[in-house]
Amino acid sequence: MSGLRRARGLLLRVAFARSAAVAAGVMLLAVFGVLRVFDFGWESWVSDGVALVLGASGAALLLAAATGRRPDWIDPDDPPDGGSEGG
Repeated sequence: MSGLRRARGLLLRVAFARSAAVAAGVMLLAVFGVLRVFDFGWESWVSDGVALVLGASGAALLLAAATGRRPDWIDPDDPPDGGSEGG
């Protein structure tokens, strides 16, 4: 169980670090592209499925790097600029 927690933590750290997310996303999309374009003798339906998962993961990491972190909740009472109301 701790192995899954460590893997989840590593994935979250990569996704929240923009440069690491871009690097991992480009790498995963490159592997996906090679597996989609070229025909290898060892390919099967399993490798096609793994390639799709790699491509989707790469696209998700690039999207996470492009959009960045957003707050979970924005209080409607807060001013839009995020500053204090008083002077």
